[in-house]
Amino acid sequence: MLGGSLGSRLLRGVGGSRGQFGSWGVREGGAAMAAGESMAQRMVWVDLEGPNLIIKQPDELLDSMSDWCKEHHGKSGLTKAVKESTMTLQQAEYEFLSFVRQQTPPGLCPLAGNSVHADKKFLDKYMPQFMKHLHYRIIDVSTVKELCRRWYPEEYEFAPKKAASHRALDDISESIKELQFYRNNIFKKKTDEKKRKIIENGENEKTVS
Repeated sequence: MLGGSLGSRLLRGVGGSRGQFGSWGVREGGAAMAAGESMAQRMVWVDLEGPNLIIKQPDELLDSMSDWCKEHHGKSGLTKAVKESTMTLQQAEYEFLSFVRQQTPPGLCPLAGNSVHADKKFLDKYMPQFMKHLHYRIIDVSTVKELCRRWYPEEYEFAPKKAASHRALDDISESIKELQFYRNNIFKKKTDEKKRKIIENGENEKTVS
């Protein structure tokens, strides 16, 4: 759906507790940070499906949506909400940018989400000032998913499944939970012995090269 609605959330590391910002459904999430941990470690999670920051769109545009969009956004109530909204694209970008500027330093925090390159295309075109505030890299949980599915199939079997509600904060919460699972079960902390071997192997590779 072309700019129908937006949801955003900040994550410090990959944590859990949440606070809510204003009445827009734009949330800040994350576990308690260690003293001195920088805001630059945060990720900005975005999903371009409602019900948050719902942007008004003309009926002609809604009528031109694909059959998939008409079916799914019709069932979720998003299409109706878009028709009833009075928010402009400029207002939505202002709300996004104002919030993210309070929570992240310029140019350091990446966009995050599942298949977030698709969201990035929209944001690059329609919310350039918001995107200029972020780091140029992205954190795509779908890429992590595909790597884990191939390299760690046994652990991957226990990864949380998506509910496919196609609503912004629900999708973002599920993406965060999924990345938490990969961090806790696949990107495991190394024991001192493993760290020693990794360092030794790294030194050996330097010697060979």
